[in-house]
Amino acid sequence: MASFQKDFKIWVMDHLPGSALLSEPLSLEPIAGDAGFRSYFRLNTQIPLLAVYSPPQEENNLAFVRVSHHFSSGKIKVPKIFAVNFEKGFMLLQDFGTELLQPLLNLDTLPQYYDLAEELLLDLQLLHPGDSIFPNYGKPQLIAELQLFQKWFVDKLLMLDLSQRDLSILDDLFELLIGNAMEQPIVIVHRDYHSRNLIVHNNQIGVIDYQDAVVGPITYDLVSLLKDCYLSWPEEIVRQRALSYKSRAVSKGLMREIKDQKFMKWFDWMGLQRHIKVMGIFARLSIRDNKESYLSELPRVVNYVLSTTFNYSELKPFNQWFSERICVCLPRYPWYSGD
Repeated sequence: MASFQKDFKIWVMDHLPGSALLSEPLSLEPIAGDAGFRSYFRLNTQIPLLAVYSPPQEENNLAFVRVSHHFSSGKIKVPKIFAVNFEKGFMLLQDFGTELLQPLLNLDTLPQYYDLAEELLLDLQLLHPGDSIFPNYGKPQLIAELQLFQKWFVDKLLMLDLSQRDLSILDDLFELLIGNAMEQPIVIVHRDYHSRNLIVHNNQIGVIDYQDAVVGPITYDLVSLLKDCYLSWPEEIVRQRALSYKSRAVSKGLMREIKDQKFMKWFDWMGLQRHIKVMGIFARLSIRDNKESYLSELPRVVNYVLSTTFNYSELKPFNQWFSERICVCLPRYPWYSGD
């Protein structure tokens, strides 16, 4: 480890931009990371910089760089990349600072910051996806994500054995959700557009953690923002903002005019797909990666699932199954009960 740190520090020193003045020996201060395998270090340079170790065997660093350049060319605010070593997984990036959107949000500040976040999202969706930059977020990818729920949340976290009837109910729901996703207009999708991946920087919103961006359904990033896995808002506020976004998307030519009810179905069912996937991902982060803090966010995600499946008659069979097979197990777990 000492050898790696020395090698990393030498690389950082060799690739500092000319404007990155140092008044004392270079230091690399570890800072909190994200749900991936990357490690972040804040430098003591006079311009804000981050050194990043992003293990190439775990992270798609080429995708990060390509998406960064594409977003930047479209005036999307992303960290500037100063240097990359793809073989070793070293990167030197602009530091947007520590002002994540999440702790700034409350019912009073929500309109101000969500207006900015939604305008940024519209700009992102208006970008042409280019050639071979963004993978297609189609049926195989959607199925693979939904299957994370059974593998990691049901099987490994709750340790439940599912019957053929249980599996049939899941299959029926997955078909509905995939059909809903596939009928929507296609745009660039960040795929994790929420309050922990948006940073307030110089009175603007900057976006991070976008290396998994794809082309996919228009409501995916919107529902990721408005039905955030790390905070929640009253349903009426969510509905009002979703429909306001729909009107702006129509006016900008991103989609044709459709009935509000249809758009809300797109939005709600897309959110259900995401939240079912997230239950699997948060369980995997805890079990495989020892990041147990993500389990404390699951009660909110469970509530999203219950609410959405209660509000649509087509989803009632899953709502009943989820209540009877899954929810009855949850109070025994400290991360759910709060004990």
